[in-house]
Parts: sequence; C-alpha cells; structure tokens
Amino acid sequence: MNCPKCYHTNSRVLDSRPFEEGNAIRRRRECERCGFRFRTFERKEETPLIIVKKDGTRQEFVREKLIRGLMRACEKRPVTIEEIEKIALEVEQEIRISEQAEISSQQIGEMVLDRLAEIDEVAYVRFASVYRQFDSINFFLDELKEILQSKKQEREK
Repeated sequence: MNCPKCYHTNSRVLDSRPFEEGNAIRRRRECERCGFRFRTFERKEETPLIIVKKDGTRQEFVREKLIRGLMRACEKRPVTIEEIEKIALEVEQEIRISEQAEISSQQIGEMVLDRLAEIDEVAYVRFASVYRQFDSINFFLDELKEILQSKKQEREK
C-alpha cells in the first residue's frame, strides 16, 4: 500500500477492525519510510449490481451515490450520518439478497422511502419529491396526506 504522503510502497499494519457489520475491514497503517499514519479499507469483491433507470439506461449501483442523495434529503435534519449509512447498507444488502441480475431505480427508491419514513418525515418528503419527480404543489399535498393518514392509522391501532 503506497503512503499518501511520500508514496513509499511499504507500510505496516498497526490495527485492524471489522467495519460495516463485518463486511469490510478498516486498517490503520504506518509508512516504513516517513512514519505517516493512514487508514485503508478492504471490502470483499462482489458482482456488480445493475440499476435500470427510468429512461431504460443501465448503470452500476454505487452506495456512495445513494448516501449523497440521502444526505441532501436529510440536510439540516436530526438524522445522523450513521443512520444514513445504515439505510444505504440495508438497501444494498436487500438488493443482493434478492439475487436479481438487475433492479429498477423505482424499487430502490421505494426501499429507501420505507426506511426514511421511519426516521424523518421531512427527509422522506424531500427524497420523495426528487425520486417521484414532483412537478406541482398538489403532488406534495398528496404525499403529506398519505403520511398523515398512515400516522392516524398507527394511532388507532
């Protein structure tokens, strides 16, 4: 592993810890030449997940892209980065468990919305507005009515 400071090729591992529920390993390393300490992450190589977009194009699933979208939806909301990363990890695991060669972006959006609804209603509406492409205030109102209706049903149980 090359040192990010001096680019020396040898480093030694100081510490290794499981990460992402045991699906990855985080290692602390030290450069043998300059002593600079840095972290690396190892993840098992998996077959790529293919997402079919609304326009029919296909692209590889990238968890970081999903995390960025969630962070925008959760901006200035009381949602931690850990909760956002957990949602992204759970969605990716659910897709992998399904063993489908391809999955539609609509299915992924619904998986995310199901989880966001439990965490933060404002983030849910923000994500839904982009995912469902709301183009008028009426779509927002309809979505809010659904949220209120489901809350009312939960209270009656």
